[in-house]
Amino acid sequence: MNTITQAFVLAAGLGTRLRPLTEDLPKPLIPIFQKPLITFALDHLIDLGVERFVINTHKRAELFKNSFHDNEYEGHPVTLLHEPDLLETGGGIKNAERYLGNDLFLTYSGDILTDVNIQALTDEHFRCGNDVTLALRNTNLASDVALRDRCVVDIANRYGTRGNLDFANVAVWNPRIFQQIPPRHKISFIPILADWIGKGGKIGGLVMNDGKWFNIGSRAEYLDVHRTILREHWVPQYIKLREWPERVAKSSTVDPSAQTRGCSVVGENCQVGPGAVLDDTILWPGAQIASKSQLHCCIVRSQKKVSGIHRNSDI
Repeated sequence: MNTITQAFVLAAGLGTRLRPLTEDLPKPLIPIFQKPLITFALDHLIDLGVERFVINTHKRAELFKNSFHDNEYEGHPVTLLHEPDLLETGGGIKNAERYLGNDLFLTYSGDILTDVNIQALTDEHFRCGNDVTLALRNTNLASDVALRDRCVVDIANRYGTRGNLDFANVAVWNPRIFQQIPPRHKISFIPILADWIGKGGKIGGLVMNDGKWFNIGSRAEYLDVHRTILREHWVPQYIKLREWPERVAKSSTVDPSAQTRGCSVVGENCQVGPGAVLDDTILWPGAQIASKSQLHCCIVRSQKKVSGIHRNSDI
C-alpha cells in the first residue's frame, strides 16, 4: 500500500459564509454531534497512515491551542502554524515548507466533512508519477478544473479549456511544489498550478463522486449535515468513537420536563430548564436555555443564555 505519513490541514480561513456562527469559533472547530469538524479530517488521515500534522491557523488561534494543547491528536504530533496575515492556500503551503521538508504530503481542508477514498487518490498519484494529484468532484459549487486522460489540462479557464469538475479540497503533493511558490506571498494555489501546467508540470486528478462530501458554508447546510447523519445513520468508517453521533452530551443537564424534538443536539455542559422545547435546534457547549423557552431551527453558540421563543435564529 502506498502510504504518505504527513499532512498539511488548512484551518486558517475566516468562515465568512457561516457568520455569525464563526465570530467566536473558527469554522474548523464547530461541533458536529460534539465532535470538532477538523477532527474528522485528522481521523480520516490517520486511518490512511498519516503520522504527523501541520495545521495553519489565523482567527482565534488560541482556540486551536486549547484543542491541541499538548501539540498532539490521538498520539500523533501536531504543529500549529499561525498566520498573522492570511497567506491563502498557496502561500500557506509555502509557509509550511520548513515542517514538511522533502517528503510527499497530503493537504486536506479542515472545514469539510467527507468519507471519500483518499487511498485511491494516493495510489493514483504514485501510479501516474504526478507532481500533484487533486481530488475532483461534481459538487455543484464550481466547475473550474478540466480533466483529460487523468491529467488536469486547465484550471479556471487559463488556457481556454472549460472545466466541468471542482476541487474537492484534498490533494497529494510532491515537494517540488515549494519551488513554484514565492516565499512570504499571499496567493492561492490555483494560479500556481495553472502556471505549472504551462511549464510542463504533471498535474493529475481523480474524480471522486462516491461517498459523502459536505462543505458547510451556511447555517442551513450546518443543520442539514446533522439531519443527514441521523436520517441515513451515516458514520464514516474512520470514526472510532462508539457513541458518535452523540445527541445529548453526558455532561449536560436537561430537565426531565424539557423536550428535544427532531434533529436537536445538546452540547457539553449545557443546561436546559423545565418545560423548554428544542426543535431542530443545536446547542453549543455551555449554552443555557431558560425554563419554558421554545427554540425552533436555532443554533445557540457557546456560553450563551437564551429565554423566550425563537425561530430560525443564530443566538
